[in-house]
Amino acid sequence: MAGGDEVVFEDFFPSMVEKLGAEGFLKELFNGFRLLTDGEKDVITFESLKRNSALLGLHNMSDEELRCMLKEGDVDGDGCLSEMEFCVLMFRLSPDLMDKSRMLVEDIIANHF
Repeated sequence: MAGGDEVVFEDFFPSMVEKLGAEGFLKELFNGFRLLTDGEKDVITFESLKRNSALLGLHNMSDEELRCMLKEGDVDGDGCLSEMEFCVLMFRLSPDLMDKSRMLVEDIIANHF
């Protein structure tokens, strides 16, 4: 936290991919999803996010901020995050990974199609 109420986010995903490789990184991403899920529903709900967010150092986030996080990733509008929605949201929150994925897709298109 910086300046009182400001959340400071440092993007460690690119270095994680570099150290773990793509497969290892995805495994860690899936572990993060499991950490935040409602065990009975196998999705991240507001309640499970609120209950488990302190494990990620997000204990100072308000209910409204947590709801916004859910809403940001909730593609199908069911009020919770599936594993795929969570992974897509995590990639979207990492500008460096988004740029690298864009370059990879462009390279694949240019060289294979």
